[in-house]
Amino acid sequence: MAVKIHQGQPVLQAGVPLKDATKLVILLHGRGASPESMLSLADSLQTESTCFWIPGAAGMRWYPETAFGPIEPNEPDLTSALNVISDLMVRAAAAGISRRGVVLGGFSQGACLAAEYLVRTPERYGGLFVFSGALIGPPGVERQPTGDLRGTPVFLGLGDQDSWVTLEVFQEAGRLFENLGAVVDQQIYPDMGHTVNQDEISRVRKMIAEV
Repeated sequence: MAVKIHQGQPVLQAGVPLKDATKLVILLHGRGASPESMLSLADSLQTESTCFWIPGAAGMRWYPETAFGPIEPNEPDLTSALNVISDLMVRAAAAGISRRGVVLGGFSQGACLAAEYLVRTPERYGGLFVFSGALIGPPGVERQPTGDLRGTPVFLGLGDQDSWVTLEVFQEAGRLFENLGAVVDQQIYPDMGHTVNQDEISRVRKMIAEV
């Protein structure tokens, strides 16, 4: 039986009501944050006919340790967090929005979780955006995922002064998404730390608008 650490937490909804939406953005917060803290980002990313779901993590974090170390210390929290996304995908499909209509993304720990989910379940999605994040696990570990993202647009953005995410793991993520058949837009911003800038928001807003 799966451990339900994050299941049952509230899911905040923003944007247009789901019944009026043609596309859905699942937006994942970072460590120490909450769904409410992502409302301003959702507002910045709002496009026509877009609903946002912002799930909350138990204890305000999706997994307890660094994203870029061994996987085991982050279990069973990580598996529970990935299952939250899977559950939301099922709910979206029941509401008539297929994975082609779903954009998944987040900031920091949430960005890492979103990236990891797509690598583990590759098919055609509406898109992925990774603000100040990368894939979960130690750098340099060879992955051999199966499946094909079939042209899913993927945006990855990172500041070159980010104190949490290294260029190594960030660039590894971009290469893996390309190998999985995604259309990758990967940007490194000079003199930027662990944050989100207007260029990133503009690029992702365009991605969402084109779903």
